[in-house]
Amino acid sequence: MSSEGPYEPPEGALLLLNPGNKRLVLNRRGSTVWEVKTDLGPYAVKVGYPTKTHAWTALAPAREAAILRQLTQERILSGEWERGTWSAQPWRKGDSLYELWEPHRIATTDAPTPDLGEALSCAVALAALHEKGWVHGDVQPAHFIIGRSAGTFLIDLALAQGGGKVPRRYDFPYRGCLVHYEAPEISASVLETSTATPTREADVYALGAALFISATGWRHVAYPDDAPREVQRQAIVAGPHRPVNVPGVLGSLIPHMLSRSPADRPTSAEVCEALSAAL
Repeated sequence: MSSEGPYEPPEGALLLLNPGNKRLVLNRRGSTVWEVKTDLGPYAVKVGYPTKTHAWTALAPAREAAILRQLTQERILSGEWERGTWSAQPWRKGDSLYELWEPHRIATTDAPTPDLGEALSCAVALAALHEKGWVHGDVQPAHFIIGRSAGTFLIDLALAQGGGKVPRRYDFPYRGCLVHYEAPEISASVLETSTATPTREADVYALGAALFISATGWRHVAYPDDAPREVQRQAIVAGPHRPVNVPGVLGSLIPHMLSRSPADRPTSAEVCEALSAAL
């Protein structure tokens, strides 16, 4: 049975966290997220539940927790509740890439140029994940949290694959991500088989699309805002890219990252090298 939520943090999470004040951050696509104050600092508590179209969202918090335990020594909690699973992880302070680059999307001649250091910090976070043997599978601007002192975090790892094992009871097939950032080969596979295999090359493509939309406000491929996902994916597979009218090194790097052939894209490490050289 599905419901739209939002849902309170389950009793199991409350017992383990002994929380103070909490703030509802979002509730959509089968996930309610809270910022919760604890004695160890703020935590993000994710409560997963099934939606009318997706059952896997109920498992996503526990799956992400299993991955995070393999990537960090931080205190990561998870458990089950009557509608799905929940997880708790340290809250990441900062602004998303899209939020931070809002001034660059102002349509004036004196709009500031996107900060290459911030772009580099996002590429470094992705490259670090790749170096550990993982593929993110859901790269998008909202998942890069850029902090003033703590660096840049790449969050929302529920769809990540390729590293260590995930408990079978929490695992589920990869069925693509937010279509705005899907690589053509991912969209084509989902259209054909309803599943796909995320790759480092597809992550780099998604990073290029994320940088482009954050700097310009435009998706890299045009389709109606209310188009069904099948139509969106067909546009990603067949549609031409918008011109990358971003100044400086990003104007030449992003089209390379958005190459239709995975083999023609730079690696995440090569993206870091290109941005570092331009600073």
